[in-house]
Amino acid sequence: MKKITLYSLFTAVSLFISGCATVGPMGKLDTTISAKSQEERVQFIILHYTALDEPTSLRVLSQQAVSANYLVGDQAPVKVWQLVPENHMAYHAGLSEWKGYSRLNASSIGIEIVNLGFRDTPEGRIYFPFPQAQIDRVIALVKDISARYQIRPEYILGHSDIAPLRKSDPGPLFPWKQLADAGLIPWPKADEVAQRMPAYEMQLPEIKWFQQKLAQYGYGIPQTGLLDETTRSVLVAFQTKYRPAKFDGMPDAETAAMLDTLLANLKAK
Repeated sequence: MKKITLYSLFTAVSLFISGCATVGPMGKLDTTISAKSQEERVQFIILHYTALDEPTSLRVLSQQAVSANYLVGDQAPVKVWQLVPENHMAYHAGLSEWKGYSRLNASSIGIEIVNLGFRDTPEGRIYFPFPQAQIDRVIALVKDISARYQIRPEYILGHSDIAPLRKSDPGPLFPWKQLADAGLIPWPKADEVAQRMPAYEMQLPEIKWFQQKLAQYGYGIPQTGLLDETTRSVLVAFQTKYRPAKFDGMPDAETAAMLDTLLANLKAK
């Protein structure tokens, strides 16, 4: 009995040790030690609208040079397609930047949302709304992905956040507040914004202040001290997301108060 027990123990240990090694073309690879300095490939979720109808969106994203990990349809019942596996890189972000990261295709999951975007008319630009059933599917998808990869709320973004000079999607009618209410993204609380606004109404900060705060929040923005095209574009992206009622790209007291509130809340975490 003793010999059988020792033999069984030896066999179990041998199997355990061999189980920690991977056999490849170079022989066995020891995988028992894991480096401390590493992170998930997926750091961001980027939301887009397609500016196309559903059949065209599906064809373009599956057969042309652009792609996305997921496509959320707009026809009832709302369907979600996985076009690119999560462990593969989709081509959706392009030239992009956030929090010092660049070219975010490699570190993000892209979600395209079927929506026609906008149409310019003699009376002005008209944006197309998102069906609530579609938004419900988007929220569920983002919630699932962010939980599995432990994605930080401030890293769930729109295409316009990471490429404000080139892109404006998912646009002013995308209901970011619903994602905030679901606990997915940061949001400037109305009462805190109201408390900060009087000071900024008395004295609006200089352009350099806005550039510094926008850069701290994550936007790629040169610190020129000038209200240049890039600064206006970044302000439009920020306002479109957090204050879609007015996104003219002009620095104002409410924008300053929202920026201040968001940054204060992030620091408090």
